[in-house]
Amino acid sequence: MSQTVDRALTILASLGEGPASLEQAAARIGVHKSTALRLLRTLQEHGLVHRQADHRYRLGGRLFALAQQALDGIDVRQVAAPYLASLNERYGHTVQLAVLAEGEVLYLDEVESRHPGRPGSWPDPAGRIGRRVPAVATAVGKVLLADLSEDQLAGFLEEQDFPARTRHSIRSAEEFRTELASVRHQGWAVDRAEYQETVNCLAAPIVGTDGKAIAACSISAPVRLAPIGELSRLLPELLCTVEAISLAYGGSPTPRWCENRCGARPAVRASRT
Repeated sequence: MSQTVDRALTILASLGEGPASLEQAAARIGVHKSTALRLLRTLQEHGLVHRQADHRYRLGGRLFALAQQALDGIDVRQVAAPYLASLNERYGHTVQLAVLAEGEVLYLDEVESRHPGRPGSWPDPAGRIGRRVPAVATAVGKVLLADLSEDQLAGFLEEQDFPARTRHSIRSAEEFRTELASVRHQGWAVDRAEYQETVNCLAAPIVGTDGKAIAACSISAPVRLAPIGELSRLLPELLCTVEAISLAYGGSPTPRWCENRCGARPAVRASRT
């Protein structure tokens, strides 16, 4: 990668953390202000960066448009959208769609909670669309990792250090393997405040034509609003939702269809392009 491209990408990544002045942008990539200004002006010309009235720079609208186009190109997101919205409409909790990308969880879509919460406590910023989080720390990550081959899983676990994010976090590869064995057996996963101390989560796989997990759907809620026992009562609803999405996608899920929960079976399965 050329040095100029590398610097431009580094600036864009840094602006993802919030607006920055010219001086701050230059410091982040270790160059003179004149060099940073040339990069920022070029990015601004292409709509990737926007200069605010206070002379600070932020990410531009075209960058978000390109990100949206990239997400729209992932067919499962389009297929799943109405089912995510339906699950959220019935229970009000946050519903998310995620895939495994380079060993991390990548969130493709989210329908936010309709329940009031304390400012700044929910939803978790790490769960927003386009964000990545460690797969070992989430219910969706467990569901997707449980579907890997033994060789793939072994290679993945070799690179993990299992940071203790909360007092409930899994601390070792051995403990994680035991957890995945349960996930494979039961067909779903739970995050008991393991990633975020204040949030519980349930997740289940969406399967493709080969019966393998192509994505995962989750339903999350603050611990104070839905303790894990209460949230677990929605497991049948979640399992029914992922089956509906799998069927609409053209997959072959384990039969657990419930028309009363998920609505009518799609008449025509969506094409995958």
